[in-house]
Amino acid sequence: MKENFENTAAREYRKAELKAVSYYTALYNQVIDKSYISNLTHDIQLWKKNHLKRWNGLSLFSRSSRKQEHRDFYRYIQWLNVTGKLEGYLDRSISYIYMRDLGKDLQSDETQKRIRRTADDVSRLLLKPPSRNQAVQPEFMNLAGAYRWAQKEGIEAAIIWLFKKLRAVAGHIPEGMSAEHAQRKLIKIIVGVVLHVTEELGEDTAPEERSRRLDAAVRLGYSYGLTYPFVDDLLDSQILTSAEKEQYSALIRTALLSGEVPELGVWSGENTELIRYIHAELSEAFLYISGYRETDIRQRFFAQSYVFFQAQDIDRVKALDYGGYTNEELYVPVILKSSSSRLIARSVIGAPEDEGFEERTFYFGIYNQLADDFADMEQDLKDGAVTPYTYYLQHHLQRPDLINPFEVYWAVISNLIHTVYHSDPRAREVILDRAVNGLKRYKERAGAVKYKETMMIFAGGIPEFNRVLQKMVRKADDVDFFDKLLRDGMIEQLRKDAADQEAFSQSFQHVRTLINNELLFSAEAGIPAIQDRLIHAANYSLEGDGKRVRPILTWVMGVNEYGLDGQDILPLLRSLEYMHTASLIFDDLPSQDNAAKRRGRETLHQVHSSAVAELTGLYMIQQATFQQASLNRFKPETVLALIRYSAEKAADMCMGQMMDLDAKGQALTLEQLDRISFYKTGIAFEACLVMPAMLAEVEEEEIAALKRYAYHMGIAFQIRDDLLDVEGDTEVLGKPAGNDAANNQSNFVSILGVEGAGKEMWRHYCQASDALQEIPRDIPFLKHLLHYVVNRER
Repeated sequence: MKENFENTAAREYRKAELKAVSYYTALYNQVIDKSYISNLTHDIQLWKKNHLKRWNGLSLFSRSSRKQEHRDFYRYIQWLNVTGKLEGYLDRSISYIYMRDLGKDLQSDETQKRIRRTADDVSRLLLKPPSRNQAVQPEFMNLAGAYRWAQKEGIEAAIIWLFKKLRAVAGHIPEGMSAEHAQRKLIKIIVGVVLHVTEELGEDTAPEERSRRLDAAVRLGYSYGLTYPFVDDLLDSQILTSAEKEQYSALIRTALLSGEVPELGVWSGENTELIRYIHAELSEAFLYISGYRETDIRQRFFAQSYVFFQAQDIDRVKALDYGGYTNEELYVPVILKSSSSRLIARSVIGAPEDEGFEERTFYFGIYNQLADDFADMEQDLKDGAVTPYTYYLQHHLQRPDLINPFEVYWAVISNLIHTVYHSDPRAREVILDRAVNGLKRYKERAGAVKYKETMMIFAGGIPEFNRVLQKMVRKADDVDFFDKLLRDGMIEQLRKDAADQEAFSQSFQHVRTLINNELLFSAEAGIPAIQDRLIHAANYSLEGDGKRVRPILTWVMGVNEYGLDGQDILPLLRSLEYMHTASLIFDDLPSQDNAAKRRGRETLHQVHSSAVAELTGLYMIQQATFQQASLNRFKPETVLALIRYSAEKAADMCMGQMMDLDAKGQALTLEQLDRISFYKTGIAFEACLVMPAMLAEVEEEEIAALKRYAYHMGIAFQIRDDLLDVEGDTEVLGKPAGNDAANNQSNFVSILGVEGAGKEMWRHYCQASDALQEIPRDIPFLKHLLHYVVNRER
């Protein structure tokens, strides 16, 4: 088997290298004799008719003519729609994806039919009115949107699996690598593989078969896409030492040439834990891909992967300060890696190839690669990375034999339009749109002065063509692309999520410390010993390693969102934790759940007695009421309403616990489980949200949305508890796992199974997300709290 894989890889690499050398030679000749210029000048003259609009004085008075910022997703889409530009925008955007990602021929009637159908579907999705506070992120870019798509396709288990994997990847991207770009690339590959599979599914595909293949596409996309952050980006970064890079590269090469995962071997140093995680993940991915297809398709996939990896490795070891690389050494690896990366995505699913697919994909790759290298050349220079652009910038004054990569880029475009796509007007339109858009984006990002300096270096030797080109950059319109909007939006959202998550964690820790310092009861001098014992018992329960989610939530909502004074609401925070701790004391009693551990230590009745525990619980409930009555900075009628509401919710919680006890040994329905979970858990979350809202005297509409959020979040919280009771680590949980099963207690896992419980949890996650969108203010903390609820490990 090893010999077969190795021979196939070597044969595939030789074949690709010969083809790349031939392609490079053709491009080199066009750059030397400037033959690409006359062809492209004529192409631009035809192209610009659709992009240079005659001046119309009335446009000065049209509000709709004022172009919206791309960063404002919804306003930009609405502007495109109002100005009649949306149809063309989507047509060129989706046509480009069909060319770049799917290798399609735009002259095909079937391809055009699919592009129109896809554009119509995307248009309906984009024009769906946003919810009240959804100003930046469209629904299909968030977890709820992804899960709803999975529900529609019947692949919820695959998406739940993917969410967990992506979360783990994000947590293991080391400092020194761009976390947002690494995650974006991985998600992009997953979407690309799903697109490939979707294209292969006919309208008559049975639903079960469609679900099966899309499930596999998600897992294959992740398995292949994982190589971008943890092979490509990691080896390009400065995270690993030179010795580690060499050792790691050898592991990857061995796997691709043998078809088997090698052992990690001896590894030491500060990156050991990172490498162990990556080795385990890549091994799992490798085995999944290996087991998915028959041997010949598997061999082809690994052979093409080897071409990509080997070309990357050749480029990776180049040194920018070495002045002796030939033009062929600079460009052939770029052609190889850029073309093979597209072919891999197709081969990983074993899809049949359209006529001409491999040719189109091979020649198209370097078009994207040179555009990306141009956009990234400043950062690549700083990193010392060798690309055709950085090497030219570094050495062109001493090396007049170096060909200009900017000219190579336009020679590639000329070759695509005339040789690959046979002067097809639609292909010409899309390719030139993309090229001019890339220059406009670079100019906007770099600034006019830097852009002019850059063009002097790269286009100074082709002045006539450059004048035509720069006129297009200045004046041409309607060259924007949807995938760029999504890319920018995803990067912005990932950065915002990371910042919000950091703020969430900091708030959580800050308020948890604050609350912990305020909770314990003080024993006054001279009090009877029996009272001192009661206070000691109460403090024992409070001193455990509690999460303090409820008072933290109240503090954040009250102080950060409603502007209440933190000191003013401290009594409310104490009351919530006292009520919650009292409920746990009663919950743990032998007459109820008979728990031995809570919050990482023995339960109160184990340390003292059941009688002491019961009295302590009652004591804390009374203290909670006393604290609420101490909210003397607020209107008396407001505080009275709050106490009345609190008493009502406490009674509901008792009802929930009673239902739970009665349910022991019974097989409950999902409806019964939901009701018990809400009464036991959701009501407490509701109180944490509603009480500060009541003190802030917000509108009833907002309180109603908060209640809906709390209802679904509370049930999701309980389902996660049930899953942890089966899957959790006792040391992490702070209480024994498997407690519900030992008590013959029905829960979501016993009724639905692990997979079914996971689906139900995410269903409630989506409904809680919907409720969040109805709150007339953006509250990132609640979004991250919801993420915490479904992802927590304790």
